[in-house]
Amino acid sequence: MAHDILFFLASDDETAAATHLQGPGQAFQSVTCHFIEPDSAIAEWDMFFEEPSAEAAPLDRLLGWRPWPDWVTAPLNDGVEVFALPQRLILALAGASPEELEELAGRWAKRLRSTDEDDTTDDDLLAVLQGVARLAAAAVSTGGRLYSWSY
Repeated sequence: MAHDILFFLASDDETAAATHLQGPGQAFQSVTCHFIEPDSAIAEWDMFFEEPSAEAAPLDRLLGWRPWPDWVTAPLNDGVEVFALPQRLILALAGASPEELEELAGRWAKRLRSTDEDDTTDDDLLAVLQGVARLAAAAVSTGGRLYSWSY
């Protein structure tokens, strides 16, 4: 489980990969959260928009979801991971209504409770999703991409 996760806007994979050692820092627009698995969160969000439902799918269905987020930098022994969010998810988040984000936050919270991750994060999941949706809208309008950096 990652301690610190930053969802951030970058122009391309090369720029995102350059954040590997130091993190995105102040140079990138970002949203921070803590103590979640970023790849499973990204897959959960993508699954929600592709198959809308207030109920979280069984864990084996989530783990088999495709496309799973792509690594921009392969994980090393330092524990740092940089993932690219799927383009279809970026578009879905950019166009999401407040109601969809609320429903997704509820579904995500149910998933975290089912895997005991809700005891580790004290983040407002709706606020995280709203922030990531704003980044997605910026990515769409600027031609950029969304990434997650975690440690």
